[in-house]
Amino acid sequence: MGIDLVAGGKSKKTKRTAPKSDDIYLKLLVKDNRQQIQCSDFEAAVYERSQQAFFVFIQIGSIHEGQGSALRFTETARARIEEAGGECLTFGQLSLRAPLGQNTVLLRGPNNGREAVKHFGPAPGVPHSHTKPYLRTKGRKFESARGRRNSKGFRV
Repeated sequence: MGIDLVAGGKSKKTKRTAPKSDDIYLKLLVKDNRQQIQCSDFEAAVYERSQQAFFVFIQIGSIHEGQGSALRFTETARARIEEAGGECLTFGQLSLRAPLGQNTVLLRGPNNGREAVKHFGPAPGVPHSHTKPYLRTKGRKFESARGRRNSKGFRV
């Protein structure tokens, strides 16, 4: 019998975490910059967001809040955007301004509103699970007894 080791005992992290050199100044430099190196993705994201002031945001649908180009703007959204110094563009105006879509960001809605996502998660019937079961049909005889009603023992 063997020992139950993850990945058979192989070390998956073999990158160097400290300089090989004994140079104290190099060690100090690494120590000072370690936090910046670890946060580089975050800093890149902050930099990217700071550069998006010149982007045009495109929404296929109506905008209720925010700024950019859309099929329709509510009156309050239009007033708020223009008060903040932004512009409300139609798709015709946008195509004249940026024919190839330069400096535009297409906004998409959340994917979690899909019917399929309601079935993801812990198994239906498990305590504290709100996962939707796959049913042949909805009705009196289908998954409506124990675990579904307080009067039948418990309810998840």
